[in-house]
Formats: sequence, C-alpha cells, structure tokens
Amino acid sequence: MTLTMKSIKPFVLGSLCAVALAVPAFAQDAVLRPGDQIEIRIGGVPSEDVGQVTGIYTVDGEGHINMPHIGKVQAAGATQAQLQATIESTYKSQQIFTNPSITLAVPTAARFVDVGGDVRSQQRVPFTADLTVLGAITAAGGFTEYADQSKVRLLRDGTVTVINIKDVRKDPSKDLKLKPGDKIQVPQSWW
Repeated sequence: MTLTMKSIKPFVLGSLCAVALAVPAFAQDAVLRPGDQIEIRIGGVPSEDVGQVTGIYTVDGEGHINMPHIGKVQAAGATQAQLQATIESTYKSQQIFTNPSITLAVPTAARFVDVGGDVRSQQRVPFTADLTVLGAITAAGGFTEYADQSKVRLLRDGTVTVINIKDVRKDPSKDLKLKPGDKIQVPQSWW
C-alpha cells in the first residue's frame, strides 16, 4: 500500500478527531468542588473596584466563595459558566454594578493528589469527588513489597494524618476522602 499526501490528510484528520474525543472535558465544564481554587477577573466596573474583586478564591468546606460586596456565593456543584452567571446576576440584582463581566479559570494543578514513597508508581493522581486514600494508592500501582501500610501519611493544609491501611481494609468507612492538593506519603517498613 502506497501512501500519498491525499491519503495521509484524511488519516491525520481522522486521528486528530479521535484524540480530541478521547481528551477529558475542558475545565470550563468541570463541576467545582470544595478545595478548588478559582481565579476570578471582573470587567465592566469602575477601575477602583477591579482590584477588589479580581483575585484567587478557594471554595471553602461548605462549598462557598466569599466575594467582595456580596458575601458568600455557592460555588460547589456549579460549573464555571454557572458560577460566572450567578456572580454577575448577584452583582446586578443587588445593584452594586450595572454591567459586570466575570471571567473564571480553575488552575488545573489544584485538581490533583500527589502519591509518593513506597508505591509502585509515584505520581500525581487526577482528583475526582470519590477519590480516597486507598483509591489514590491503588491508582499509583499499589504498595511495594517494602511499604509500611500501617503508617501512611496524608498531608493536607499543613496537617499530617497517619492512616493504617490494614484498618481501612477491615473497615472501609475509615478510608478518608481526599481533596485537591492533598499529598500521600507511604513510608518504607524497617523490619
């Protein structure tokens, strides 16, 4: 079979389309969750108000972000487009700004969990709403034969929690749900 430029173009285009369909949804379609960081920019307002509103916001544990002039806004469970529309309409309905234009971006780095130490494949595991400590370790290939499963460390917001995975296997309710940006460290056993 001889390939020519005419036969290669449809093949390349078809391959690119297949790859595009296999790529996960853009962050614009992502549903926001507690712990997500959102970059918010505002336009269509007086210049002195741009600096007050524009910035990085973190969705709190209750699912809210705290916006200047309007207070708490429900963010968890909404897509970026929905949250953008909610913020714009709230500023308008409370007559704070007449024509605000909100732009949102979710940095993708905040939507991962790092798994390191004595696992088969140290890596950044993509965050999902149902991701747990054991699930993240499994996604990283599981424990090595030298791993100390009784002293797995979860680092979150400057706090360390030690988890005994043997207890988790006996009682799955002890398998802690993870948040974006969490770090799991599996130590080596010293026996």
